[in-house]
Amino acid sequence: MSANEHHGLTPSSLRVLPWLVAVGLFMEHLDISILNTAVPVIAEDMGASALSLKAVLTSYTLALAIFIPISGWVADRFGTRRVFRMAVALFTIGSLLCAVSANLPMLIASRFIQGVGGSMMVPVGRIALIRAYPRSQMLAMMNYVVIPALVAPLVGPFIGGTLVHWLPWRSIFLVNLPIGVVGWYMIRRHMPDFREEDTPPLDTLGMLLFGAGIALLSYVLEVFGEHTWPPIEIALMFGASMVLLIAYRLHARHVSTPLLYLRLFAVRTFRIPVVGGFITRLGVGGMPFLLPLLYQVGLGYTPLEAGLLTTPLAVAAIGMKILSRHLLARFGHRQVLLWNTWLLGANIMCYTFVDTHTPVAIIVLLSLFQGLFSSLQFTSMNSLVYADVDDDRASEASSIASTAQQLALSFGVATASLVAALFLRGVDQTDHTAYIHGLHLTFLVLGAFTIVSGLLFRGLRREDGSNVSHFVLRKEAVE
Repeated sequence: MSANEHHGLTPSSLRVLPWLVAVGLFMEHLDISILNTAVPVIAEDMGASALSLKAVLTSYTLALAIFIPISGWVADRFGTRRVFRMAVALFTIGSLLCAVSANLPMLIASRFIQGVGGSMMVPVGRIALIRAYPRSQMLAMMNYVVIPALVAPLVGPFIGGTLVHWLPWRSIFLVNLPIGVVGWYMIRRHMPDFREEDTPPLDTLGMLLFGAGIALLSYVLEVFGEHTWPPIEIALMFGASMVLLIAYRLHARHVSTPLLYLRLFAVRTFRIPVVGGFITRLGVGGMPFLLPLLYQVGLGYTPLEAGLLTTPLAVAAIGMKILSRHLLARFGHRQVLLWNTWLLGANIMCYTFVDTHTPVAIIVLLSLFQGLFSSLQFTSMNSLVYADVDDDRASEASSIASTAQQLALSFGVATASLVAALFLRGVDQTDHTAYIHGLHLTFLVLGAFTIVSGLLFRGLRREDGSNVSHFVLRKEAVE
């Protein structure tokens, strides 16, 4: 029996595997895009401010950040097929619990359960892809996988806006149920089962230190913008989170199999896109949270209209997934990441010109450019991360990269909410002019932060990622 047959990697599974991973991506992105559109409606129904509902978003990404670090170990120990199938089932159950939530705490808890399932779906799917396909096919394969997932942001705002317009908001969480059931069945039949024969024991102490530190830090960001805690208590909690994270760093140096294999940061093409991507996502990650507030609370659009205004973003993102291979092959990862980060930050700052007098065509144009720049940014960073990582470190690399990505998205929402809360302090939501002005200042801060983060990519070399993008090979062929 060949190694591929041993793992269940048949020609049929190679054809179906990208679609199985896309199922997980599709469910996750569809859920997020639908929920973002419905946040103002949910807040009104529960008698809370729209900004206070950030806990519904951050509880999900917090669960991802806590449990993603063990996703690689769990996949190695129990096999990618079993873990991926369990993750889809747990995500689907969490969706059902969200639909029957009677109050805000229950909704937050249900979203956390969804996050636990989501923490295994995407990372384990990436591990299967990395082990199933050679590096030369990685960029094409990731683009192929992500394009179906980009359909979710395309239809999500429209579905979310339509559902909350005609039905109770709880109906938005029922959309993923049939997708989860079909995906669960297909995974059983076609998912390859990669696993390690001699899996080391789980770094339990590392998981407790890192998980507690990240959870506490996220909670600090959560309550800081609401000004409900005394500054001294917030400072103490922030200090405690830093102590826990530093303790994990010291612990990781003295164990042979740490929770996160930090020695991978010695690889330049891994370190820079992970760190640079984390910083960049802090500025970009809050946009899906802020734009519905601008469109619905500030400009007075209905949820359906606000959802349609974000649709061009997904259309442009799909188009860029097709173009990104050619851009990276022509200019290389370094030049693309440098210039695109600056353009992405400038695009965010352009939202400061959007007010009640702005033509819809201008808003659509801004959304199109945001989709183009965001798609190219994430494709470039995600493909570069695995360029020089050995297959036997694929699980560790996926765990670190996915943890950093989800932490950045969680902190991005919290940071955007914090900055917005500072500029909207004392502003009544009925005062549309003042509310829009506060959001304009928030866009300026986040855009400037994104532009500065682009400097991190100067540390890349021109030929970095050539085995993925074929940039150097194409240059040599011309010479």
